[in-house]
Amino acid sequence: MAKRILDILGAAFGLALFAPFFAVIAVAIKATSPGPVFFRQDRLGLNRSTFRIYKFRSMAAGREKLGCLVTAGDDGRITRLGAFMRRHKVDELPQLINVLKGEMSLVGPRPEVKEFADAFPREYDEILTVKPGITHRATLMFRNEEEILAGAPDPVALYLNEVMPLKLSAYRSRLRQNVRQDIVTILATLFPRGRGVFAYRTGRLESPGVSDIRSYQQLQTRAVAEERALEELA
Repeated sequence: MAKRILDILGAAFGLALFAPFFAVIAVAIKATSPGPVFFRQDRLGLNRSTFRIYKFRSMAAGREKLGCLVTAGDDGRITRLGAFMRRHKVDELPQLINVLKGEMSLVGPRPEVKEFADAFPREYDEILTVKPGITHRATLMFRNEEEILAGAPDPVALYLNEVMPLKLSAYRSRLRQNVRQDIVTILATLFPRGRGVFAYRTGRLESPGVSDIRSYQQLQTRAVAEERALEELA
């Protein structure tokens, strides 16, 4: 109940706060690329229910159907404005609507398309016992995921074989957080600081993002200490 109250208050406040910004983005999208303002796609939610996720459209209209389901940083389908929005995660803001509707939570595993979730049925049977979210510690760690996939000969294979197993492990390790832990994660999302591709800091908690998939083993070792720091904070 407390988590749902946080979701409702956070989503309502966010939508009210960003409403003028939403209008500016909507005008910019229409002015720079023909097509709808929003991109909607079916994703898996709680207990494998299906819902339509909202994002600001970052690709040329209709181009999302012409390529693979994962998006690398060098994907030619992305518009110039879309590249800016994706780099700063602006395209994700309309998901506050999904949160307000009860389809998503502010904090939780990122909602996945069915095709990729079906590749990990046992893991998703567990993960989908909670609502998907806008942000999560795994989301912060892989904030620069598109850069990891850029230039890969087969981005889908890299995503399925290397990135997803690591993300799923991170999701499962923090599947159910209390409200205080959710607030720490939200603050870390809103106020990222640090050097490198991505780093965030909240109190004594500091964690770099993964800029190279091969660096994850070193990051994983450090994560043990960071989890203890997070427990002390929350």
